[in-house]
Amino acid sequence: MVREESHGLRQVREFVVAAGQAGSRLDLYLAALLSPRSRSSIRRLIEDQNVWLNGKPARPGTRLQSGDLLRVIVAPDQPGPALRPWDVPLDVVYEDDDMAVVNKPPGMVVHPAAGHRDDTLVNALLARYPQLAGQQGDSGWPGIVHRLDKDTSGLILVALHAKAREHLQRQFRRREVEKTYLALVVGVLEPALGRIEAPIARDQRQRKQMAVHPAGRESATAYHVRDYFAHHTLIEAKPETGRTHQIRVHLAAIGHPVAGDRVYGRGPARLPGLSRQFLHAWKISFRRPADDQWITQTVDLAPDLQTVLETIR
Repeated sequence: MVREESHGLRQVREFVVAAGQAGSRLDLYLAALLSPRSRSSIRRLIEDQNVWLNGKPARPGTRLQSGDLLRVIVAPDQPGPALRPWDVPLDVVYEDDDMAVVNKPPGMVVHPAAGHRDDTLVNALLARYPQLAGQQGDSGWPGIVHRLDKDTSGLILVALHAKAREHLQRQFRRREVEKTYLALVVGVLEPALGRIEAPIARDQRQRKQMAVHPAGRESATAYHVRDYFAHHTLIEAKPETGRTHQIRVHLAAIGHPVAGDRVYGRGPARLPGLSRQFLHAWKISFRRPADDQWITQTVDLAPDLQTVLETIR
């Protein structure tokens, strides 16, 4: 490290890559430098554009060269309060000794955050699976290997022990997990079969939002139309990459935002009875940790979204 500054709780650190580290992947290089931070924490720093390489926002897979200058903006890791179980019914659509597939309802936050400390999916999982206590893993939260937005309903995978967690996370890293969402979008989307390719980065003006940006990470979403309505289109959307808010950002970028999306939506007034974005994690396919067998799970459209469809039909 060549320089360190402090700005309140945030620190700015600068590093010059030594000749012996040339060829290293940026994310792995930082994981070693900033230990004991987890690799997921490092990825979030990069995605939030808190890591700059030679004066430009960095990408996690970049291979470093001797003499490269890294500027890293970090806040000290601080332990949070102990997680408390929340005894609430969960809709578990699949379960074995290694993992579970849960149908997350709309409005439920996946893990504790500001305003949601004890009423999240993580808290509910701790009540149903007490063995998860203390198993934070690379995500920082017991059982969690991927996420859904608060107002997105549908299927989410849960690992019940460390070996299963690594098995599932490896599949996500290799982009082997296939996820399919049902989305109702504003307007008549054509062609009926397509693929959206556009890099996604943190929005420079609205830091809690994402945006299509040339300096962003490569992102791709495939889709095909299920049904056309007068002013909307029902589609199946398959994210080929796993960026934050990816489907919502991509569809908004081509002029067909998800109906009911308060953040990225625009255009006609919201549909009667639709109080959230019309986005549902309908199908997921993956290799089961127990035997590496490829399995697929699906779940019906959430009742509130089904009602909206029946209304516009």
